[in-house]
Amino acid sequence: MSEVELGGSAGRIRAGRRVVSAVLGWGLLVGGVVGCGEAPPPPPPTRRVASGSAAAPNAVPVAWSSVIGEYERAGHHLSLLERSEALRIRVDSGPARAVAFAGADSLVVLDGAAVGDRFAIARAEDGGVTGLVDANGAWTRRSIGSGTFRITPLHTAASLRARALAATPPAPAPDLLPADLVEITDLDSTIRLDIRYATTNNFMGERFYDAPRALLQRPAAEALVRAQHRLHALGYGLLIHDAYRPWSVTWMFWEATPDSQKIFVADPAAGSRHNRGAAVDLTLYDLTTGEPVRMPSGYDEFSERAYPNYTGGTVRERWHRDLLRAVLEAEGFHVYQYEWWHFDYDGWERYPILNVGFDSLRR
Repeated sequence: MSEVELGGSAGRIRAGRRVVSAVLGWGLLVGGVVGCGEAPPPPPPTRRVASGSAAAPNAVPVAWSSVIGEYERAGHHLSLLERSEALRIRVDSGPARAVAFAGADSLVVLDGAAVGDRFAIARAEDGGVTGLVDANGAWTRRSIGSGTFRITPLHTAASLRARALAATPPAPAPDLLPADLVEITDLDSTIRLDIRYATTNNFMGERFYDAPRALLQRPAAEALVRAQHRLHALGYGLLIHDAYRPWSVTWMFWEATPDSQKIFVADPAAGSRHNRGAAVDLTLYDLTTGEPVRMPSGYDEFSERAYPNYTGGTVRERWHRDLLRAVLEAEGFHVYQYEWWHFDYDGWERYPILNVGFDSLRR
């Protein structure tokens, strides 16, 4: 039995492969789980459920957050996570067992067949946790999650740019809708931008856009504004990392990404939903602090933590991720099965693949 929990101690609903919880007065849409190290299934169909309300769960203690994460040994995965207000440990796809600190530098298992087993906590000189050690040896902490995720690209953007601009996008299908890209912040200035590909703060560490702009087809942009209004009532706003993306940039992403990581980038032979102006990458920010909320993974992280059904991390992280999904899906968007931050708008396939640079688009 797996679970997604929203709202801390208020109104949890547990289920198996499909999970639904109520947190908003107009109904919350949530679904699905996946364990660490598993290939994700497609996100299950969402369902509108009974009304309710709840606040975000509390943050975990600092001692917990220092060890929560992913570890590996000889092809096996170990995950330390929070669930049901307890720190838990899970190996591969096994059960998540409760653990507690036994002093500052060890953990002890509290239930199940391994009750009493201990894990010593290995630390670096600065006190950061680098691994765990049990009776069978060391678990090394995976380095994902510290700062912006980076791949080792097969090619640089500079070496690809001329070829990308000379390449030809797929031929358009018949009977497509005319493009009507609009500036999202022109419709609602409270939607904030952090357009990563207009900076070097992205998975390739290179600048791809000549301006930090976010454009969508008008129906998608208007739906995003409605989602922003829903979130404002709950104390959150939308922070956009990417929206319309020229096809030539998708071509460069594909050519630069190793085959083992290509599930996280779009094949230019088919074109991206971003190329059609009908997809958006985004997260939440807190209206009180102005800061982005913490999610189970960073943006553009090429790991299983990015899956919208990932069950690791903390209850609070998963709650915010699922809230974002609930609000966006209520307005006609659908989450991408490998990325909690990527949402496609209904009818995306009816728009043409575009390859127009931002400097050529009207403001």
